[in-house]
Amino acid sequence: MDVRCMIARMNTNTSRPLSPHLQVYRLPMTALMSISHRITGAILSGGMLLIAALLVTAALNVQWFDMVMTFARGPIGTIILLGWAASLYYHTLNGIRHMIWDMNPDAITQTKAEMSGWLIIAATIAMTAGTWYLATQGV
Repeated sequence: MDVRCMIARMNTNTSRPLSPHLQVYRLPMTALMSISHRITGAILSGGMLLIAALLVTAALNVQWFDMVMTFARGPIGTIILLGWAASLYYHTLNGIRHMIWDMNPDAITQTKAEMSGWLIIAATIAMTAGTWYLATQGV
């Protein structure tokens, strides 16, 4: 009898999954940061399309531009712009972290990777809060 068949039969009898399920398995900090880096990259791409659309409306029609700017200054537009700014800060800081790792791969440890991840999250929150503060002050 094949070993794989024996293992499959044993798992059938124990009623447990062959591999850990994502709802049970806790992803490490580096995996979550990597996934977040990709998501923020996609958000930045979508945001650039919106900025390009804003520039096109500015060139085509003043009334359309005023309508878009009124939306951008409203609560939903503010949330979208702050989310885009947070994505920009996070993606940039995480990219710098990866460049540092590329320059010195021997210095990477699990503890340093997790600590730098939390530092990037804190810096992103601080920079986004600073942006929000400056935006509300009319700067």
